[in-house]
Amino acid sequence: MFQGSIVALVTPFNNGAIDEEKLRELVEFQIENGTDGIVPCGTTGEASTLDYEEHDRVIQIVVEQTAKRVPVIAGTGSNSTREAIEMTQHAKDLGADGALLVTPYYNKPSQDGLYLHYKAIADAVAIPQVLYNVPGRTGVNLLPETVARLADHPNIVAIKEATGSLLQASEVLALCGDKLDVLSGDDFITFPMMACGGKGVISVTANIMPKEVAAMTDAFFAGNMEEARQLHLKLLKISNAMFVETNPVPVKTAVSLMGKCRDELRLPLAPLVEKNREKLIAIMKEYQLI
Repeated sequence: MFQGSIVALVTPFNNGAIDEEKLRELVEFQIENGTDGIVPCGTTGEASTLDYEEHDRVIQIVVEQTAKRVPVIAGTGSNSTREAIEMTQHAKDLGADGALLVTPYYNKPSQDGLYLHYKAIADAVAIPQVLYNVPGRTGVNLLPETVARLADHPNIVAIKEATGSLLQASEVLALCGDKLDVLSGDDFITFPMMACGGKGVISVTANIMPKEVAAMTDAFFAGNMEEARQLHLKLLKISNAMFVETNPVPVKTAVSLMGKCRDELRLPLAPLVEKNREKLIAIMKEYQLI
């Protein structure tokens, strides 16, 4: 259902408030450069620092601005199942095409708890849902066997697999077959994950190089393996630079260096330390982004 280069969009701020004009401009930048889908209010969008009203407003703006030109997959995950259901319903009401649901963080539920959490959301809200497994940030790993149990639910259509493990992604693909699409959650392994059967990426790097990330996935699905491989290798250095500190600090800095938003984060995220900023600037100059 969701395939190709899907950007995990940053949320621009201006003196503490959402910069709605810049957010709309970022959506246009993505669509003009071939991005296949947009994720507002994900990790990269600093969703954990948005209040409920802001969260809904960001989704509403992105839905309005895309105007159905590409799908919008709204981040609606929570460590409270009831809250996740409410946020997912709000996203559906606002016109989102899907929901991205991070595993419950901090609670550290069992695999049965994870299964029941996702099943409850899928039972409650009839919208295509994408599981989001990122144990490095949540403290819990959604295991392939649990994903396979969830893949039978008609509202669960995909997983953003962000363990960084091709082994785990391959196990999900082997167990789920055609029941569930697998999307890379790590730019630096998108190409090899697609080679294993993945359908694309929910990308951080696409915030600054949307044309190139889209070209890589397009080339792959067109059967141009060598072109896709070369683009993968070309993007590797800049993709790694996006994680020189905690995401989304480097990518937000990069977007601001390109003049597309202010270099403004919300605490507890802090600006890049100077040595990492200098490193990022040097790499961006190498890629002729600035």
